[in-house]
Amino acid sequence: MADIDPGIRSERRPKLSERVVTALRSQVLAGEIAPGQKLPTEGRLTETFGVSRTVIREAIASLAADGLVEPRQGAGVFVLEHPAVVFGSLSQEIKKVSQAINVLEVRMGIEIESAGLAAQRRNAAQEARIQEAFFEFERLLKLGEPTGKADFAFHREVASATNNPFYVEILDALGDRTIPCDRSSPWYSVEVLSVEYLAGLQREHLLVLNAISAGNPQAARDAMRAHLVAAQNRYRTRLTSQQAEYLAAGEPAKTT
Repeated sequence: MADIDPGIRSERRPKLSERVVTALRSQVLAGEIAPGQKLPTEGRLTETFGVSRTVIREAIASLAADGLVEPRQGAGVFVLEHPAVVFGSLSQEIKKVSQAINVLEVRMGIEIESAGLAAQRRNAAQEARIQEAFFEFERLLKLGEPTGKADFAFHREVASATNNPFYVEILDALGDRTIPCDRSSPWYSVEVLSVEYLAGLQREHLLVLNAISAGNPQAARDAMRAHLVAAQNRYRTRLTSQQAEYLAAGEPAKTT
């Protein structure tokens, strides 16, 4: 019997129900299906996702086990209020640089490990989606368009590649408003939209991407840690510059 080449990585293909769970979870946490609302019927979901009723039932059971939905006999499946949903709505109220730094600290606790797990667990399709998000950021950067959503998509695809849906759930709860480099951000400023600033983010993203593609968990963790620490430092630098503006102008500088 021929030996198996140890260099060939065995890729786990996600179950069909996991794809359905991920899609519905994202809709619920994004508020697209609000608490108290019914999910589409089982028949409609089978058509939407192109899967069997058995797969839909398995996905609904998984969402119910997570406390996101509740099947009610004869009435349908209803979305429940969930702490992550509340957390997501609270994140939209963040308007201060100090809060941005706090959010980055929370992200460090989540995303450093998710990068390492992504390097170990990602399949070919997940790796491709991380690269697609990276190059979408690059495309928008060259066009001079807002890159915030592409930035968030990059981090979300890394989380998705862990094959642990809770990493994605937490990022979805934080929402893309945690990404500062966009005109719609409450932390908008000229410096965070400069080409130099955004190009620096891309160089950091590239190190994360390369480590994940190489299947090197420790390098992926180190690259993600360096990326998020650099982001914190950029915000601290901004606070320092605001102090300098205050001293120069002799009046309080804006912090939002």
